[in-house]
Amino acid sequence: MHLCADHFCLGVEKRVRRRIREDNLLPDDATPENPETWVIGLSGGKDSVVLTDILYDTFDADPRVELVALSIHEGIEGYRDKSLDASKELTADLEMRHEVVSYADEFDIRMDEVVEDDPENMSACAYCGVFRRDILSRYAAELHADKLLTGHNLDDEAETALMNFLEGDITKISQQFDASLGPFEGSESRVTRGDSEGFIPRAKPLRDIPEKEVALYAHLRDLPAHITECPHADEAYRGEIQRLLYDLEERHPGTRHSIMAGYEELAALAATEHRSESTSFDECEQCGSPTSGSLCRKCGLLDALEAV
Repeated sequence: MHLCADHFCLGVEKRVRRRIREDNLLPDDATPENPETWVIGLSGGKDSVVLTDILYDTFDADPRVELVALSIHEGIEGYRDKSLDASKELTADLEMRHEVVSYADEFDIRMDEVVEDDPENMSACAYCGVFRRDILSRYAAELHADKLLTGHNLDDEAETALMNFLEGDITKISQQFDASLGPFEGSESRVTRGDSEGFIPRAKPLRDIPEKEVALYAHLRDLPAHITECPHADEAYRGEIQRLLYDLEERHPGTRHSIMAGYEELAALAATEHRSESTSFDECEQCGSPTSGSLCRKCGLLDALEAV
């Protein structure tokens, strides 16, 4: 489609708001006296900045929703400081509550040091993902969040879907539906997400928007986004999937949307079938987080790093 800047931005916003309605993110029982608290994972990159801006425009005047931005400083020199500055600029402009936490304060580590030590012989993203998820979950709970919103776009979700399918991991597909893809109770969908088992439920309102459209929206709206790849990003398998999808999309436009449309239906069926077989969680012996073993993954990695 050939659109002017204004109509392009309106189209992006319309799709995000439609996703919010279809997933029933704002339940009927939310009231000004009992509002929903939504914590937004704000990294300062284009995706989270665009998500924050659209959510603010949509719900700032709605007393049924309280928005809180949460940023994490991983300790990556020359990278996170600039994106954190972008996050602070945005939230200051919007006059939005903004909480900032760091790996240094939470775990006494910095990702630059983790990459050097690498006791588990893993990619930097594997370590960082575990630590990041832990902080997002814990602080969302401390902020009394009803939902945790992240800026995953269509490309991110199509890549994850294809990876899960190629790996044949039906359990992971089922868990993804219940954790972040499935609509909430009260939606018109036949299958809704299951119990989060003590976790703050997540939502991804940008998951219908291609990455290039998110970047263009940020540019046209002149948003303070830090658009630079993390210097430690080296997920080789995801990179292969990404290149495959780019090629398929170039030759067959609409591939990503088709993947997600079919994947979400399959994930719903998998979730319905596998919920009764899901593993029950115990408490981590060190931090009390839900885990299927004696130690959660985060504590296991921190112990390995201390042993180096």
